Amino acid sequence: MNEQIKRSTSRKKATPEQRRRRKIIQISLGVILFAIMVIIASLFQEISPKAGFVLFIGIALGYTLQRSRFCFTASLRDPILTGGTNLTKAVIIALTLSSIGFMAINMSKFGLDMSAYDLSIIAGNVKPVGINTAIGAFLFGIGAVIAGGCASGTLMRMGEGFAQQWLAFVFFVIGSVIGVIIAVPMKAVPILKGKAIFLPEALGGWVPAIILQFGLLALVYLLADWWGKRKSTGIL
Repeated sequence: MNEQIKRSTSRKKATPEQRRRRKIIQISLGVILFAIMVIIASLFQEISPKAGFVLFIGIALGYTLQRSRFCFTASLRDPILTGGTNLTKAVIIALTLSSIGFMAINMSKFGLDMSAYDLSIIAGNVKPVGINTAIGAFLFGIGAVIAGGCASGTLMRMGEGFAQQWLAFVFFVIGSVIGVIIAVPMKAVPILKGKAIFLPEALGGWVPAIILQFGLLALVYLLADWWGKRKSTGIL
């Protein structure tokens, strides 16, 4: 929110000539950077056939994140701090689409028979969940709010030149390394092992799993929409 206010203020102060010159510079830099990326992609293509494709997918995702200001942390933080729920609803829609893709891929691979499913090779890497997940999510949530963004938001703002995000990224890496080191001894603690939960298997089929999954997503979407409208009208 503060970033948008600062940007709108700076745009108002700039003259039409300054805005036109700034736009020309931005477009020129964009063309130059894109040409550099094409060269880098062609060099990487000699190492791996997928390298160029992965690079351009990353660029497209980064551009989308930057233009949409998409951030998982903001989707959970904004409803409390500002009352805005647009990002919250966007995340719910993204989860819905990814759920459809996850379901389609696994149905085409294994069919509808639950006995044919193998959680160790299933698309989406279904991992154990337990008290360790809750503790990790709580700590990560605190750190993400303090740092001002999640992993995707941090990377996006690093590209925009925010020094705070570069510092957050350093400690992000340090924390990840520490996590990898302590993950092995933590798995030996029974209460921290957790259990992999695959909804179609746990509920006895795809139909009840689909009803529960999309029903909960729809409910949360309606709740977020109601909350955003309630806050925008000033009704507490």
